[in-house]
Amino acid sequence: MSLKDDLHKIVEGEVFDDSETLTIYSKDASFFQIQPQAVIYPENAEDIKKLVKFATDNPGEHLSLTIRSGGTDMSGAAISDSLILDMTKHFNKILKIEPDSATVEPGVFYRDFEPETLKKDLLLPTYPASKEICTLGGMVNNNSAGEKTLIFGQTEKFVQSLKVILSDGNEYTFEPLNKEELNKKIAQKNFEGEIYRDVYKLVTQHQELIQTAEPKVSKNAAGYLLWKIWDGQTFNLSKLICGAQGTLGIVTEIKFRLIQPKKHTKLLVIFLYNISHLGEIVEEVLKFAPESFESYDDQTFRFAVKFWAELLNVIHPKNLLTLAWNFIPEAYMTLQHGFPKLILLAEFTGDSEEEVAEKCLAAQKAIKHFHVKSRITRDEDDEKKYLTVRRESFNLFRHHAGSKRTAPFIDDIIVQPRFLPEFLPKLQHILKPYKKFMTYTIAGHIGNGNFHIIPLVDMKDPRVIQAIPELAQKVYTLVFEYKGSMTAEHNDGLVRGSYLEKMYGKKVYELFKEVKKIFDPNDIFNPHKKVDATLEYSLNHLVKS
Repeated sequence: MSLKDDLHKIVEGEVFDDSETLTIYSKDASFFQIQPQAVIYPENAEDIKKLVKFATDNPGEHLSLTIRSGGTDMSGAAISDSLILDMTKHFNKILKIEPDSATVEPGVFYRDFEPETLKKDLLLPTYPASKEICTLGGMVNNNSAGEKTLIFGQTEKFVQSLKVILSDGNEYTFEPLNKEELNKKIAQKNFEGEIYRDVYKLVTQHQELIQTAEPKVSKNAAGYLLWKIWDGQTFNLSKLICGAQGTLGIVTEIKFRLIQPKKHTKLLVIFLYNISHLGEIVEEVLKFAPESFESYDDQTFRFAVKFWAELLNVIHPKNLLTLAWNFIPEAYMTLQHGFPKLILLAEFTGDSEEEVAEKCLAAQKAIKHFHVKSRITRDEDDEKKYLTVRRESFNLFRHHAGSKRTAPFIDDIIVQPRFLPEFLPKLQHILKPYKKFMTYTIAGHIGNGNFHIIPLVDMKDPRVIQAIPELAQKVYTLVFEYKGSMTAEHNDGLVRGSYLEKMYGKKVYELFKEVKKIFDPNDIFNPHKKVDATLEYSLNHLVKS
């Protein structure tokens, strides 16, 4: 009897093992490829519980469960050589929207969720640049962040509770507990009680080491967030599940805290023809508290100009004349001075148009002595064109790389913005020798010191295969010297898991391993990610073209 037949017997949802489906699910947005044995659309939580038991009861088959929704993961966390569980078909319901929160299933796409919350003047502000194609479950499992992180932080700050199926095949609710509630959990004589006892013991016995380990940056998605679990008053295991990439359990339901967005917004757009004063400019603008502070480079701008028709489908202007009118300032500037090296987008928000205009003008005045070109957007269409270029940049590269392809492996580094004047020249020095066979683009969240460096490469070129681990090692070493993180948003997956020990040190890495063992002793949840990741395994699963 085939594996598909066995799976059909135990689940109500659909099971596929045809070559076309397996090929589709062998890739995500990373540059890895691993073909699964089967793809399952679980119908309900009972299906997932049965799959956990099936994997546990058949150790000789080495079965594992990898959760997937939008497939937008850039780290390779949504692929595996065993069972893929796609949550988008049946776990896709918005269950409830309340005055300040929403309860959803993990397969809900953010693009469907946001319009429903905005109807009630509410917003989940931690959406990533891939907001049009990502899901809410993916945002939780990656601890996603994006342009609003500067003010609001990462997804874990907005998760109020999670329902999670653990390795014993039961579903539990993780939410903030006070000491009395925690003691009751610890006293339980079952698997849940064991989880609480072991994790509480781990974080209290190693409290100083854990608190010291937290990277000194405004956002971080590397490792397990041990420093978020216990603050002496509140114990919250949902903090551990956030960013765990499905390696500790399977999320089936999420309750998010929501905010009321500001009514008015404008962008201060800054065009840099050299980056010698970048750090100082960023520091000046940050004094005026922008809600987001984004950037993209000349290569990104060139792609946007070349493929403007595709961006038009996303921007949705009133007509072509409106689009042309909106790009007149950039066209005139480019004809005069060429493409700027870097474009900075500082977004200011407020309760009135006057308030927003005052903030923009004050920030613009503060950077005037740097002799940079800048402008303040006129209206929503004018603003949207810049933000769309920033948000859609990675998709543009993926779809128009020609004989080359995107290779996101140094794509999410972060240091404190105050280090940028020192850090960026050193980074450019590291990258320079590889320009002979790597074209790269830089975009990101300049206000956080977070850069997305996306090389375009020919995967058939042997120099590329050699350069990937070599360049990653050099870049990450530089990042760690400045107490930064190798991943602010995109998480570890296959691409960075093997560097976790270097980032955190052996003692903290051993704590990560202990956490994995506590939750998943049989290693059935998304293996080869986080603590059991190896560089050899990852390099053996690079795409061939």
